[in-house]
Amino acid sequence: MAQGRKGKLNYRCPRCLAREIDMDMLYDNEKTEYYCLRCSFTGNETEVKQLNQQFREKYHDRLVRITDF
Repeated sequence: MAQGRKGKLNYRCPRCLAREIDMDMLYDNEKTEYYCLRCSFTGNETEVKQLNQQFREKYHDRLVRITDF
């Protein structure tokens, strides 16, 4: 998805990403928080980074072939 030109760097919405929907969050300068147009999730930068990190940890070994059980 293309990066918007408005405001700070956009992050992926953690709530939409958990449902495998690739949706960028937009930044609101007045409230200093990020928001999603699709699911109406709002949060500050640290909260969004934390939730996105949890998503990365969930799929950490996605590209590793597991042969031992």
